Amino acid sequence: MTAPFGKLAPAAFEKWIAPHLGLRRLEVLVGPRPGADCAIVRMPGGRVMAATTDPLSIVPCLGLAASARLSCHLLASDLWTSALAPAYATVDFDLPPALPEAAFGEYWRAMSAEWESLGVAVIAGHTGRYTEREGTLIGSATLLGFGEEQRYLTPGFARPGDMVIVSKGCAIEAAAIAAHLVPERLRERVGAGGVERARELLAKVSVVAECRALVALGLRERGVTALHDATEGGVLGGLIELAKACGHDLSVARARIPVSDVARGACEAMGGLDPYWTLAEGALIATVAPGSAVAALTALTDLGLEAAEIGAVVPGSGKLRVSEPSGAVRVIAEPEPDPWWPAYARAVKEGWR
Repeated sequence: MTAPFGKLAPAAFEKWIAPHLGLRRLEVLVGPRPGADCAIVRMPGGRVMAATTDPLSIVPCLGLAASARLSCHLLASDLWTSALAPAYATVDFDLPPALPEAAFGEYWRAMSAEWESLGVAVIAGHTGRYTEREGTLIGSATLLGFGEEQRYLTPGFARPGDMVIVSKGCAIEAAAIAAHLVPERLRERVGAGGVERARELLAKVSVVAECRALVALGLRERGVTALHDATEGGVLGGLIELAKACGHDLSVARARIPVSDVARGACEAMGGLDPYWTLAEGALIATVAPGSAVAALTALTDLGLEAAEIGAVVPGSGKLRVSEPSGAVRVIAEPEPDPWWPAYARAVKEGWR
């Protein structure tokens, strides 16, 4: 049986990766685990290093420059969930032979400009051409940030009683890409104005601004206790990851999770995807101390972003409890595979417009 596209399920991670992580070093405070966007390593002098790694892509329907900027923000969003600003990047390019040097140059110039705007210096890397491959991936990068040990966040700081907040809502990235990939199909569902609104979402496929705003309110018991970047698997997948990472249950109401009309239309245009379970980069999941919830929501709305308090952290063992509009409560222990990747492959293969 063919394995599903996308990142490994938590059970597969625990079976194949978690037992084999090289040398155990005591200074590694947070290592690889589902729901943790960053590693945290203790450094001398009461400081820590945050590190994250992600693929780099060229998404043909977005173009070279937009793809480069998107790749930068996918990484920076993950790093910022540690509450530490990104500072250094290492970059690996495994380029297909057919990609012209001029095209790569355009991609790299846009990436360099975005790194600069994010305060990041590229300090090492590798670039080469290798065999042709399917898909959009052209390499990977690692992002590093540094700060005081008392000034970082990780999901383990979330506690029962904390409130759960989501910014922007479901299927943000899915809608942005669909507006460029299948604009005619999307126009049939949301009109020309809806297509334009979905295209504009591409600039919001990042949680850097939200993280900066929430971190400024205070950390841990003084405000924000955990930040998680909802990406593959959508908002519901991100909530399950956060529950597993913090070791408590999350209890949320589906009706409170924002889903825009263009996000629903984009999911329909891509073959009937569930917006709660598909690409949601741009949506930040935050847990905050109860007394800080109003300030957190205000900080997000002051940025011009939709934000909603959708539930709370409750005692448990790492499951997601979703109150449905019917009144039923669904308990979810494992994320569902993201339906985006097979839908994207089908749209490209069949030439959807």
